[in-house]
Amino acid sequence: MEKQAELKAIFLPFLSTSHIIPLVDMARLFALHGVDVTIITTTHNATMFQKSIDLDSSRGRSIRTHVVEFPADKVGLPVGIESFSVNTPREMNPKIYMGLAILQPEFERLFHDLQADFIVTDMFHPWSVDAAAKLGIPRIMFHGASYLARSAAHSVEQYASHLNVDSDTEKFTLPDLPDKLEMTRLQLPDWLRSPNQYTMLMKMIKESEKKSFGSVFNSFYELESAYYEHYKRVMGTRSWGLGPVSLWVNQDAEDKAARGYAKEEDEEGGCLKWLSSKPEGSVLYVSFGSMNKFPYSQLVEIAHALEGSGHNFIWVVRKNDEGGEDGCFLEEFEKRVRESNKGYLIWGWAPQLLILESPKIGGLVAHAGWNTVVESVNAGLPMVTWPLFAEHFFNEKLVVDVLRIGVPVGAKEWRNWNEFGNEAITREEIGRAIALLMDDGKEGAEMRERARALSDAAKKAVQVGGSSHNNIVELIQELKSLTLSKNLP
Repeated sequence: MEKQAELKAIFLPFLSTSHIIPLVDMARLFALHGVDVTIITTTHNATMFQKSIDLDSSRGRSIRTHVVEFPADKVGLPVGIESFSVNTPREMNPKIYMGLAILQPEFERLFHDLQADFIVTDMFHPWSVDAAAKLGIPRIMFHGASYLARSAAHSVEQYASHLNVDSDTEKFTLPDLPDKLEMTRLQLPDWLRSPNQYTMLMKMIKESEKKSFGSVFNSFYELESAYYEHYKRVMGTRSWGLGPVSLWVNQDAEDKAARGYAKEEDEEGGCLKWLSSKPEGSVLYVSFGSMNKFPYSQLVEIAHALEGSGHNFIWVVRKNDEGGEDGCFLEEFEKRVRESNKGYLIWGWAPQLLILESPKIGGLVAHAGWNTVVESVNAGLPMVTWPLFAEHFFNEKLVVDVLRIGVPVGAKEWRNWNEFGNEAITREEIGRAIALLMDDGKEGAEMRERARALSDAAKKAVQVGGSSHNNIVELIQELKSLTLSKNLP
């Protein structure tokens, strides 16, 4: 008997770590559900997830990576610089966009040649909706943010209530949302405060979403149900929450260790071994994602706050060369906390999934980037929120005001991802937030309880009969019916 033809899908991530990892996990999720998946990316970016794809392939799943060469020489970039990251020098960012524009016709050719039944592309590829229309196939758009964040941005665009206050620090309410959420102008992304080039790009993205088959989010119904429904209503588009994708496709230790720029086993073993020696719930995990950038003076404040808190901690630190004569402070700090056995510093990439699921972790200090919020919810952990850029301040509203599983550190000013900004958070402010989160008070205990309940809901969402499980089954079924009806004589 002839095997029924599989649905064939192409996934096209954007060139940035925080966008690549969840979209690749989503691609792996489709492969887990019997779809034949090809992920298109560039040579260097493929190194970030190839181990995971090889693992899935060895399990008999129909998934592979199609690598295209980034045109570094054409845009005047060194080989290997082909993604937006904290280490990418600012002057190179426009060149990466140029390289991406040069690759666009090649991506379109691959959509045609690989004969996909549908494509799933990052929101930052708005052109792909027209490419899919030319081929007569559905395009699904991937959002790397929360439903609340997209709903909040839509509210600002629609009602411009930020223009009704007298100063950048006066609070205003975001209209037409399920909850009363207040912000200041300073906390809004610059493209929402006043029009710039990025405002135009976001408009294109919104228009491309309206022309798409629908959108997918790394979220789940129980996490932000009111915003899930609200978003679909105000946007007039279809959308499916398929999260938490990292929980779903990284179910064993091998998967978790393979994620991202994983280091050699012995280095990972160092931090996990140290963690295993600590009492349950006693360790604070501090990480600001793959794109964070702090001035040296701020790193010094964080160090003092961590040491002063009295709690065990793991801190993921990014190298910063602007320390000048004080540059040795962090090295001395690391030596001191190693000797006291109170702290562990990880320079660069950390095996975050393995760390967060350890029962020794009691909470985290993080930037409220969406991937980290979802991963902390998976692990049932409350957090200190320290928003920096992108949609972080909106996510903080979800974590602190709606879900009530977070304590704000007190950040007041949005900044671009590749800038330091003008704001300095003092060691006292950081210390106060950590104490609320980690100490044995009523507030901390209630936050932990709510976080654990959300963790249970996350696990149920991806099980058979759960909200996300039902969503992917329905979506794939619909795409199959569409493909079948198109292929009928």
